[in-house]
Amino acid sequence: MKNPLLDLSGLPRFSLIKAEHVEPAIDQVLAESRAQVQQLLTANRDYTWDNLVQPLEDLDERLARVWSPVSHLNSVVNSDELRAAYNACLGKLSNYATEMGQHAGLFKAYQSIAKGDVYHQLDSAQKKIIDNAIRDFRLSGIDLNPDQQARYKALMEELSALTSQFEEHILDATRAWTKLITDESALAGLPESVRAMAQQSATQREQQGWLFTLEFPSYLGVITYADERAFRKEIYTAFVTRASDEGPHAGQWDNSPLMEQILALRHEAAQLLGFENYAERSIATKMALSTTQVIDFLTDLAERSQPIAQADLDELRAFAKIEHGIADLEAWDIVYYGEKLRQHKYSISQEAIKPYFPEHRVIQGMFAVVEKLYGLNITESRRVETWHKDVRFFEIFDKEGQLRGQFYLDLYARQFKRGGAWMDECIVRKLTDSGDIQTPVAYLTCNFSSPIGDDPALFTHDEVLTLFHEFGHGLHHMLTKVNYPSVSGINGVAWDAVELPSQFMENWCWEREALALISGHYQSGKALPDEMFDKMLAAKNFQSGMQMIRQLEFSIFDFRIHLEYDPKKGARIHEILDDVRQQVSVFTPPAFNRFPHSFSHIFSGGYSAGYYSYKWAEVLSSDAFSLFEEKGIFDRETGLNFLSMILEQGGSRDPMELFIDFRGREPQIDALLRHSGIASA
Repeated sequence: MKNPLLDLSGLPRFSLIKAEHVEPAIDQVLAESRAQVQQLLTANRDYTWDNLVQPLEDLDERLARVWSPVSHLNSVVNSDELRAAYNACLGKLSNYATEMGQHAGLFKAYQSIAKGDVYHQLDSAQKKIIDNAIRDFRLSGIDLNPDQQARYKALMEELSALTSQFEEHILDATRAWTKLITDESALAGLPESVRAMAQQSATQREQQGWLFTLEFPSYLGVITYADERAFRKEIYTAFVTRASDEGPHAGQWDNSPLMEQILALRHEAAQLLGFENYAERSIATKMALSTTQVIDFLTDLAERSQPIAQADLDELRAFAKIEHGIADLEAWDIVYYGEKLRQHKYSISQEAIKPYFPEHRVIQGMFAVVEKLYGLNITESRRVETWHKDVRFFEIFDKEGQLRGQFYLDLYARQFKRGGAWMDECIVRKLTDSGDIQTPVAYLTCNFSSPIGDDPALFTHDEVLTLFHEFGHGLHHMLTKVNYPSVSGINGVAWDAVELPSQFMENWCWEREALALISGHYQSGKALPDEMFDKMLAAKNFQSGMQMIRQLEFSIFDFRIHLEYDPKKGARIHEILDDVRQQVSVFTPPAFNRFPHSFSHIFSGGYSAGYYSYKWAEVLSSDAFSLFEEKGIFDRETGLNFLSMILEQGGSRDPMELFIDFRGREPQIDALLRHSGIASA
């Protein structure tokens, strides 16, 4: 029987892919890749782009294409069988990557190209690939002795398994907790949409009443609107103790030992490579020039934001006490009374806005925004098989009618799908052997509330921002004009610059002209009233100081646990977190809060010692958008410049060079402070 994972003639054959296909496909591709590498090295003495680098690019791209649907399905339709097959391959993939990174013959071949005349005949993207490869050989331990190389390889394999286990624990802990309510009086305060979602969840699981889960739309509905304080406390406690030693499932999927091991192994690996710590190792591939620069950047932002955050909290405490008789504001009260205060001050709520953001209007409006900016036309195709009935598929054409990219859109939260929102690669752009361009394909995944009954899905404005954010990543991947996979799209882009296109897109969600395109009442079709827009704008920076401080708390915590790791003392996760909170936070959560245990960005994602990238890139994105504020938010010339100078360039050039090309100067922090409502000090 043919293995569908090895059929790369088109899009993945999701309906045919089974767990039993995974390991044989990976084993075959890895064996063929190893043999091909050996053949390339022995067939040539004078290495060139065409006889070495391009074939290696093709090998890596083939492996990525075979693995991509496996990794994706494991995230969006997780099952025991798929999980076992996925985990069985992680070590094999890790070992192959390390083996190639420590391959002396390959390293010498790349060096010979870098030092020879061939290098000077290459274009800038090809040179970047050679430079990156030589850097990455060193970051894979090419300079280590055989024993050290073996140890490094073992560390990478173990880290791969541990980070996967970390994510599985969160998924299992999230699924494990539910609360069925049969007494309607317990639902006081909950909007009809939240009740309907809970009723639909109960019906889907053949239960009577209202079923609440830790999937984010359900959790957010309760923590924001439930009048019953005990209910809020219960769901808050369950949510912030997932996969930990605390809470309703204490110890059952506890990530505590995994976090200790992950930090210890990262530290050891970094030191093997000659770095003082893992934070140093992390920034070796980023825009930031030193760990000190990162800490100074975050500390400076925190100092500017703290007075605003403290004023936000003081206002909230006074409001809760005076208007509602709550003397001691608890963690499960913050969002609830925050929403009450927002309504009190601005007469607006996320719930009131939702009817104006039905899914079809938001998506078509988002496409209209990029059409105005970049001259793109996006159409849906219903002929493509997907992994779930709710998933849709779209194609992007440029103004010449050329197909530039395709993407899957998986919007709704459901069981067996990991939380959060992300963009991932399905297929990357490259020049094929036949001389054609391989169309890049993206997965865009969110966890929004699904349609209820006959009504369409209605989004909060926060969800609209999330969708635009992920679409920005998708455009970066799909609109690239670089034909070499390792620097095509988001590949090869410094991680602290990769959030620039995504955060940049969010800005249009606050502009009147753009909102006219992405909003309209789901029943009447009427435009978002001017009065409501004015209130949204007035409330835009509501509690922005507290939000900024929260992100900085996460960023500094992440950086410090990697920067200050000491094998003699262990991870000191809670100790460092407490210290960070004393330094920057204005509100301290309860002692049982275990947010690090579900902080998958840094323990199982790509943001370890790099969560600061969100704020770093926000400086770039705010400053880039300020040019549109000067020229007009739909100024086509500025849009086409952003397209050609940023989005189309992928990782082919240094991000600072690209930014200066677009903006005419280095980035300035002023626009971020202005957009965040934090005045420059």
